[in-house]
Amino acid sequence: MKAAVVILNWNGKKLLETYLPSVLAHSVNAKVYVADNASTDDSLDFIAETFPEVVILKNESNLGYAGGYNEALKYVEEDIYVLLNNDVEVTHAWLEGLLSLFETSDRIAAVQPKIKSIQHPEKFDYAGAAGGFIDALGYPFCRGRIFDHLENDRGQYDTDMEIFWASGACFAVRKDCFREAKGFDESYFAHQEEIDLCWRLKNSGYSIWCSSKSEVFHQGGGTLSSSSPRKTFLNFRNSLSTLLKNSEKNPIPIIFLRMVMDGLAALRFLGKGKISHCFIILKAHVSFYSHIPEMLNKRRLLKKKKQKFMVKSIVWSSFVLKITRFDQLKFSNK
Repeated sequence: MKAAVVILNWNGKKLLETYLPSVLAHSVNAKVYVADNASTDDSLDFIAETFPEVVILKNESNLGYAGGYNEALKYVEEDIYVLLNNDVEVTHAWLEGLLSLFETSDRIAAVQPKIKSIQHPEKFDYAGAAGGFIDALGYPFCRGRIFDHLENDRGQYDTDMEIFWASGACFAVRKDCFREAKGFDESYFAHQEEIDLCWRLKNSGYSIWCSSKSEVFHQGGGTLSSSSPRKTFLNFRNSLSTLLKNSEKNPIPIIFLRMVMDGLAALRFLGKGKISHCFIILKAHVSFYSHIPEMLNKRRLLKKKKQKFMVKSIVWSSFVLKITRFDQLKFSNK
């Protein structure tokens, strides 16, 4: 089983200087690629001069996360794609921990490692933690992270587990599964595209896992910081698109409930003085509604399968019941 580590880059020379050495040091059995989204800094010159063993794949424009990977991966033929942000530090045996799970079942399509914070190494990282889930309304959460609450890693999630989605910060996916699913939805540009891909894979009968034997550290905010209104826009709009496309249930009642819940989220931003984020949520909904015909066409072409959502409402669990840890959640059987 051959693996390719593919790092998407856009004007990330400083991040590559910091994190690429760890990737090369701990990925000796894989070919390492950098897929560049038409950087205007000297990223490519730096790679060519400093790490000539790295294969550079040049995209002609900034295609975002979804389009950038889709284009670059057309030219990568290894059996397993390991998609890695340029702001991730990997560790010894991280790759072996991911690949070993694929050997247990040919129905495993994707695997993510435990993802922890560079800034606070004792804590899980926001982007994926120890495996991603969503509630029945499409709001994401993780083992180790519920909304903004990040748990310390005390070994409580040191077990391999089937999850709902693998983090785009770092996950491995079978080439054949990725191509069968036709890759990421490029209309997303960035954010939530990995949840959409994983849901489509699950609807096709595959499973997604988190490996406890693989661990990486993520800086976060390398392209868009968590405070960016653009990031808020993409997260809210793309989450709605994912629901509409992939849910086996009638999406209309769910979308209506999301409209109400997202309105409350906007009021929460307003209460914190983040006025721009409040209006960005409205903008995200307007953008989503304008693309409903396109998303319905995609929905008609996609397989549907009843999925088990471990929690009916993570919003209720977090903000009403005051639950802050994954192991405190009461899971739904429906």
